[in-house]
Amino acid sequence: MPPSAAHSLPDALFSADAVRQIDRYVIDQQGVDGFELMQSAAQAAFRHLVRHWRECGPVLVLCGAGNNGGDGYLVAANAQRHGMDVHCVAVAPTKKLTGDARKAWQKALADGVDVGELEDIPESGLNELFAGAGLIVDAMLGTGVSGAPREPFAALIGRCNQMSVPVLAVDLPSGLNATTGAAEGDVVKATMTVTFIGLKAGLFTGQGAAVSGRVVFESLGAADGVAGSGQGAIARRRDWASVMSWLPERPANAHKGRFGHVLVVAGDRGFGGAGLLAAEAAARSGAGLVSLATRPEHVSAALARCPSVMVHGLIHGSELPPLLDSASVIVCGPGIGRSAWGQQMLEQVLSSGKPRVLDADALNLLSARVAIPAKNHILTPHPGEAARLLNCPVPEVEADRMAAARKLQALYGGTVLLKGAGTVVASGGAAVDIISGSNPGMATGGMGDVLSGIIGAVYAQLGETDKAAVLGASVHLAAADKASETRGFIGLIPSDVIDALPLVFRESEGNRVRED
Repeated sequence: MPPSAAHSLPDALFSADAVRQIDRYVIDQQGVDGFELMQSAAQAAFRHLVRHWRECGPVLVLCGAGNNGGDGYLVAANAQRHGMDVHCVAVAPTKKLTGDARKAWQKALADGVDVGELEDIPESGLNELFAGAGLIVDAMLGTGVSGAPREPFAALIGRCNQMSVPVLAVDLPSGLNATTGAAEGDVVKATMTVTFIGLKAGLFTGQGAAVSGRVVFESLGAADGVAGSGQGAIARRRDWASVMSWLPERPANAHKGRFGHVLVVAGDRGFGGAGLLAAEAAARSGAGLVSLATRPEHVSAALARCPSVMVHGLIHGSELPPLLDSASVIVCGPGIGRSAWGQQMLEQVLSSGKPRVLDADALNLLSARVAIPAKNHILTPHPGEAARLLNCPVPEVEADRMAAARKLQALYGGTVLLKGAGTVVASGGAAVDIISGSNPGMATGGMGDVLSGIIGAVYAQLGETDKAAVLGASVHLAAADKASETRGFIGLIPSDVIDALPLVFRESEGNRVRED
């Protein structure tokens, strides 16, 4: 499982500004000395350094100008006192240090740390420091980053990323936006991030999901400050372990009629596999009945692959209503194309008013229509589809994935699931849900079709769009991780994820609440 998927982390995710306000509340209202808080942060980071890299060799600490740099100086001081070979580079001139950061630098010097001013270190000397490092501690920019890192930070971030040694990021990888998870320029690719006070939302979505490595949280005793400061979370961290209990236990006298009938409307010519993947995923995710409405030429292949699915070959949209009548949830979009056939199918699905999951080309067709909000649908766009729905460039979506999901939800209603590393689910509340973790093996065609089928089946069982989207995305990622244990990332295909679904669902059997 990717290192960022840590089940012991808190669920509440905060913006950078909220964490700063909590930090200020702890200092001003609870009487905690700011320098003592900085020392606690450095000690916590150093504990994780020693726990994971005790025999790492020389430690190179890169320090910026603010409190993040102060944390770095104190990490270096801890390493020096414990007899480690440590070198510290003042990326920002120490003459500009003020407040607690200056105290931290002075303490590092007093403890005998070798601190070199970047502006005084020749290129050959800098090359030697990096080449000799067994571990790099990134304490350059922290949560104060705004825009792309300027020089000399950008160059040092590049150097860090060229090294093959572990990188420990203090509070946040330099260059990453703590709130949005975006990076406008270079960003440190950390092996581990030790973060403090409040868990930052940006660590779990967008670039953050790719560069934060294993995320470790240290509250530094600030739990009361979170409540007292009045700062609310902007997101909730979710994973399979935290939501598996949402699935009700199946009583001994269960029958298929209790778990919904999912109708998958998918698969125009040339895209028959998309509908089959979605239908089979729905069948493997607990739906009582699964039907597939597709092109007639795909029927034989579908029945051969998954005989438990009831397959119907349709030539025209006028044939769809009888199937819609018997369905409890409709999954529409995988491989339906943008031709007349797909348009007819989508029109019938929307006109039915039935609970629905809209994916892929259903979303592309929807983007050309006037938005009509609904409460009973789940939209599952990837960033490109989200950009078309919002009529904006893809980089604008990726610059703030949470904001994009909220905008889509406000425009279309229901629940919106914005796919990608750190999937975002928006259902209209003050906070969105972020699915913790990522899996590079999922970057292949058909994974989204599997997700839509899973969500359709879960929606049929739970009847709630928000829970269905969160649980569906969580089990989808968990199944991909399970499949990767034997398949690896490069060779992972959607059917591997489908095959892993029963194993993952089995993990929930002892954690579900029984329905009487």
